Amino acid sequence: MRLAGKTAIVTGGSSGIGRAIAILFAREGANVVVGDVVTEPLEGGEPTEREIAEAGGTGRFFRCDVSRWDDVDALVTGAVAEFGKLDVMVNNAAVRNGKKILETTEAEWDRVMATNAKGVFFGCKRALRQMLTQEVVGDARGRIVNISSQHGMVCSPAKFAYGVGKACAVYITRQIAVDYAEDHIICNAVAPGRIITGRPLGDDGSDPIEYSRMRTPMPRLGRPVDVAHAALFLASDEASYITGHNLMVDGGWMAY
Repeated sequence: MRLAGKTAIVTGGSSGIGRAIAILFAREGANVVVGDVVTEPLEGGEPTEREIAEAGGTGRFFRCDVSRWDDVDALVTGAVAEFGKLDVMVNNAAVRNGKKILETTEAEWDRVMATNAKGVFFGCKRALRQMLTQEVVGDARGRIVNISSQHGMVCSPAKFAYGVGKACAVYITRQIAVDYAEDHIICNAVAPGRIITGRPLGDDGSDPIEYSRMRTPMPRLGRPVDVAHAALFLASDEASYITGHNLMVDGGWMAY
């Protein structure tokens, strides 16, 4: 129960990595608010908030397009109105696009950056506004966990807009960690490698599965729960002296 009594928001929490984070956080005692544009998981099963409730946890859903400030504002406002505070903000929502720069249209660029970069900006900004009004508990007023990617650190063929957006998430994490450290805000990121989620293998913007297996030293690819456990650690009191870090969860990909 490492998050007992805490309130956490997870954007993009209806499917995949976000869903795994939301369910694990609830299992660890958090009141979890899911922000997403849909409720149905891509991988099938019950909506995240229902799955949490059936397991005895507390989960809520707010429709939220993270590229819209009004939606993000309403998400945080609603969470605080119900639970009284915001302890953890997980900016996970993202979209993909598998094209080189010359093949990327302005509309495609705008769509990816609106979610992967501006969405993280909005999520961090609104969370900070709330957290700075709260009392320091232990070592923190609040914690932010951004879901970045190994492709925000090294290039991936034909993922131009996606990689730039994820690089923004890494930089935003470091900047907030430094700018708000004295205010007792802790901000970190988790950088997944190839994670098998509910998305079809080989879909737009993904690496061929065999290439991912070849590049990953460990004998399996990642699961959403692998990322969720890393996010849980960074969201907990155990990570009280870690900030500005981009934690790789990649089976050794970046070490290869």
